Amino acid sequence: MTQRTLIAPSILAADFANLAADVARADNADWLHIDVMDGHFVPNLSFGLPVAKSLLPHTDKHLDVHLMIEDPQRWAPDYAADFDSVTFHLEAVEDIDAAVELAQELRAKGTKAGVSIKPKTAVEPLLDHLASFDQILVMSVEPGFGGQKFMPEVLSKVEALRSRIDADGLDTLIEIDGGIGVETAEQSAAAGVDVYVAGSSVYGANDPAAAVDAIRQAADGATGATAR
Repeated sequence: MTQRTLIAPSILAADFANLAADVARADNADWLHIDVMDGHFVPNLSFGLPVAKSLLPHTDKHLDVHLMIEDPQRWAPDYAADFDSVTFHLEAVEDIDAAVELAQELRAKGTKAGVSIKPKTAVEPLLDHLASFDQILVMSVEPGFGGQKFMPEVLSKVEALRSRIDADGLDTLIEIDGGIGVETAEQSAAAGVDVYVAGSSVYGANDPAAAVDAIRQAADGATGATAR
């Protein structure tokens, strides 16, 4: 599989009162990233299914839902019908077998299934199960708040994922989330990332579309990857 460059602005950093307008300001992005937080799995609270679904009439982008919630077995399937990919946390389920089972359920309901790991969670339990997931989301900050500083030590996990995905000839995407801007996108691309979740660096910029272009150019410059 060829490494890709897909830029996914996080609406967590957008203006919640004008979400549709902010989505349009970054129309050159590949995906939109939707962070759902429950105030339990992570200390912050964002929004749930009704707000996420409010975006559906306003974009044709790939809508990538990231569930930072407890009990994803109960809630994740509700997102499957309307969103292109749904990612839950490995730490929120009992074990890797439960994660694989939930991914199978999500796929059966018509969405791509992803699993995410926090910065301190080992990646090794996932390596023999990568075919069960469409994407692996590596958190490069502690989940729950935007605007945090990138943690470069997580890039060793990206490298391990890239090596196994390429060796096994898989289509599984590697996604990174937290502190992503031009410099960190370049580092992440060199390690093997495909999907770059960028919040503050996009929606905190005067020109979000230009920020998307800059992140894309930095990633492509490090790898020669191409968008899908």
